[in-house]
Parts: sequence; C-alpha cells; structure tokens
Amino acid sequence: MVNDADLRHLRRCVELAGEALEAGDEPFGSVLVDAGGTVLAEDHNRVAAGDRTRHPEFELARWSAANMTPAERAAATVFTSGEHCPMCAAAHGWVGLGRIVYVASSEQLAAWLAELGVPALPVRALPIREVVPGAEVEGPVPALAEQVRELHRRFHGGGAS
Repeated sequence: MVNDADLRHLRRCVELAGEALEAGDEPFGSVLVDAGGTVLAEDHNRVAAGDRTRHPEFELARWSAANMTPAERAAATVFTSGEHCPMCAAAHGWVGLGRIVYVASSEQLAAWLAELGVPALPVRALPIREVVPGAEVEGPVPALAEQVRELHRRFHGGGAS
C-alpha cells in the first residue's frame, strides 16, 4: 500500500522527470531510499546524449551495487515516475534491490505514446514481474499519473492539454 512517505518520494520522481524534460531529455525520474526512509541517490533520464541505457533506474541499480551491502539493497525501495523497462527491471533484479513503487505503468505509457503518434519502441514493454518474478512492486499511482502523462505530452510535442 502506498503511504504518505511513498507519495513524497514519488512527487520527487515527478520533479526529477520535469528536470529531465527541462534538460531536453525524456521525462523519467527515480529515487533510491533505504529501509529507514533516507534518500540515498536520485537521478533522471540522460539518454539525449545518445546512450539509450542512461535510464535513472539502471543508474540507481549500479550505484546501489557499488555503495550498498546485499542486505541494504534488499531492504531499499526504488521510487520512479514510470515502471521499469525490461533492461532496468533486470538490473534491479540482478543487484537484489527491494521494493519498486512507480507512478505510471508501462501499459499506460505505451497508450499515451500511441495517442501522440510516437513510433513503437525498439524493446517491448513488459511488466516488471515478467522480468523479475519475485519483485515487490506497487503501482500505478493514479494521484500522480496525469502529471507524468503531461510531461510526456510536452516532450513528444503534444503541447499542454
């Protein structure tokens, strides 16, 4: 169940997605939080420079592997504006991170992009549990989804609604 503290972290993810958009990048943002609720690291998409693997969830998985013990990773939570893509879900699973909480699902994002006429992505969107069967996953979070949708609309030239 998503609680008030979770919503605070998710709002920060939406802010980070907005920062990515302002930097000319795709609007995705993520926050890594330890078991006690302390923010350890955060990032936003950095794919505009040409490296399509520079997703924030992937960066946080790499950061956690370098800076946390396996037990700390397992007790941590990754909050993110959008459900992990298969690459990021695999990284999450391989390093043994714990809970994932996302605002918008891959299914929602695919529908929004189709509405905007964006060509299909080169990698099929899969639910996180299809990639990491034992993952603890919560989302989508309807209270913030429209904000994320609007960021994608702005990025892909759909203008404001």
